[in-house]
Amino acid sequence: MPKNEHIIVGLDIGTTKICAIVAEVTPERGVDIIGVGSSLSRGLRKGVIINIESTVESIKKAVEEAEVMAGVQINSVYIGIAGEHISSETAKGVVALKRDEVLRTDVVRAIETARSAAVVSPDRHVFHVLPREFIVDHQEGIREPVGISGSRLEVEVHIVTGATTSAKNLKKCVNRAGLDVVAIILQPLASSEAVLTEEEKELGVAMVDLGGGTSDLAIFSEGTICHSAVLPVGGQHITTDLQIGLRTSLADAERIKIDHGVALVAMVKETEMVEVPSVGGRPPHMVGKREIAEIVQPRVEEMFELVMREIRRSGYEGKLAAGVVITGGTSMLPGMPDGAERVLNLPGRRGMPAGVVGLRDIVSGPGYSTGVGLILHACRMGQGGETVGAGRKNGNGMGLLGRMKSRILNFF
Repeated sequence: MPKNEHIIVGLDIGTTKICAIVAEVTPERGVDIIGVGSSLSRGLRKGVIINIESTVESIKKAVEEAEVMAGVQINSVYIGIAGEHISSETAKGVVALKRDEVLRTDVVRAIETARSAAVVSPDRHVFHVLPREFIVDHQEGIREPVGISGSRLEVEVHIVTGATTSAKNLKKCVNRAGLDVVAIILQPLASSEAVLTEEEKELGVAMVDLGGGTSDLAIFSEGTICHSAVLPVGGQHITTDLQIGLRTSLADAERIKIDHGVALVAMVKETEMVEVPSVGGRPPHMVGKREIAEIVQPRVEEMFELVMREIRRSGYEGKLAAGVVITGGTSMLPGMPDGAERVLNLPGRRGMPAGVVGLRDIVSGPGYSTGVGLILHACRMGQGGETVGAGRKNGNGMGLLGRMKSRILNFF
């Protein structure tokens, strides 16, 4: 494989699963998936690392599996981040133009000004500064201002921050697994890259990534992200409810959820029965599938009620013409799109990863949305990838400001 071919690796470190996806990026084929590896995640809770060593071992297993399938050595990765500690805010910046038209350097200065205007405490880390809208001499609604004549440039940005300690622990685990971190990307932003269409982003859409420990929300309108949040509820909560309600082990509750769980009681026939293993050596017992649904549906409704509350808080209730797109492993539960429609009163669909070739049949499920999205986000922002066959880790000597400038200049 030639050395000038670019390899990008997305590492999705989730609460229940860790997934490594390897892509080769070429002008001819675009984003070509060449390797996938996954392992059970045993060191996280609600998206936050609680056991370093367990997380490191899970990362190693997923990466080694992806390396074998792809036939390449993985040295550096793009990773996603989620958790209750994630928050977002809007900030504005303004600069005077040095010439009579907007240059790329003016865009960078305006965004830096907006970033500086935001009040970020020392224990918070800035993950993203995303331009929402540019204004040149009071002309609003500009998305690509470079080349437009004027004397004054304003920008409104969406700033995503998170706990510095969470980011450090995440990076520490990846480093201990023998890998460099190229960038940390907000998980709902990554998932949106994989499952949303440009038309949906224009009309207004809510993307909900239903993971194991958390549910990630990203709201788009007029082509740009407007609001993002991470909610502390996910598929693991359904499993725990089943464990308690059916008096069975956690592993059997997870299996029952996958094999027999549905999001709506109305989808179940009265006569359907399921054998449920007991605990402590007791014999298994029979439970109606309807009873299982009666345990699952209230938790599903709670998930989407939290989403509805966040949509209202964002100010975009009634403005999402494209409805809601749900993705993530938990979205595979039968009836989930209908459950979302009922609670949110929006048209809903299940989002599958798109925009890649190669082993796309392997990564076509909603559970791979974040991993695929990490790669697509890296490509869109022009961050490039690591060189195959280099035999060493890709160091990154740029600081935060330098990386931000590089991304902005490549984007425009």
